[in-house]
Amino acid sequence: MKFIDLHCDTLMLAYAERQKDMYQMSGMFDIKRMKESGAMAQFFAIFMPPPGIEQWLKREQPIDDQEYMDYCFAAYEETLSKNADLIAPAGNVKELLENEKNGKMSGLLTFEDGRMIQGDLANLKRYYDKGIRLISLTWNAENCFGFPNSTDTSVMEKGLKPFGKEAIEEMNALGIIIDVSHLSDGGFWDVAEVSRKPFVASHSNSRVLSPHQRNLTDDMLKKLADLGGVAGINFGPEFLNEDLTCKDSTLELISKHIRHMIAVGGVECVALGSDFDGIMGNLEVGNIDEVALIFDRLKKDGLSETMIEKIAWKNALRVMKDVL
Repeated sequence: MKFIDLHCDTLMLAYAERQKDMYQMSGMFDIKRMKESGAMAQFFAIFMPPPGIEQWLKREQPIDDQEYMDYCFAAYEETLSKNADLIAPAGNVKELLENEKNGKMSGLLTFEDGRMIQGDLANLKRYYDKGIRLISLTWNAENCFGFPNSTDTSVMEKGLKPFGKEAIEEMNALGIIIDVSHLSDGGFWDVAEVSRKPFVASHSNSRVLSPHQRNLTDDMLKKLADLGGVAGINFGPEFLNEDLTCKDSTLELISKHIRHMIAVGGVECVALGSDFDGIMGNLEVGNIDEVALIFDRLKKDGLSETMIEKIAWKNALRVMKDVL
């Protein structure tokens, strides 16, 4: 079954390995396996690295944001250029469907952490023109948009800054999907109030089943569903387990979260947000060519083919159509 994945961190791995063509990579995702898996589209995150990540990214010195971002843009563009027979950019649903008609997969670019917008609305248009179609407003630190998810309840209660609210309106106007994964609870509710278009939690699960602060409460899931948005199931163990220290990510847990989210918000609010190359642990779905195992498990657990298709790609496509 074809599918759309709302989040992977493979561009970060490309930077770490100094590999600009992502046709064949050492991690969880690459273009070769994407094609073999039957994928329809992939959202590629430009994750803005925080201080302290230098060793993981195989650098001795602090990483310059502009140099890092330029590398990620270049890697994405070179990958699509060198593999133009397999994948092409899609700035909207029309282009995605045209790519599919021509036997090609689609790529879309995102920012994970909107700090590169630097409090300037003009930068939203600038990066839109460079292909950005989704922005995770924050990562795990305060920025120009607002405040992040946190174990500190006083931080979690804080919402969007005045610029953040302005930016939401501009993103609606431009056609950039708003992503609340990593945002504070207060920020989520501010987005729900301000945005005129559906928004997403690109890689977040159920907080009832796994109490990680990055997951969504049932009230959030209901609101997200009411507003036509989706939550992309994250395959990382820390977002699936009741015990946040457990390193096991299983098909049983992925299915359990999906079925709970359906029970709360309906099948239309669930999508895929693997977080490939950004997660670790004992993963039953640890590569893009294993995504089909989820669909088999959902069928085993009683979901119809129609429901599974919505989760796999139709819900994500609907949001793209409504926003882009």
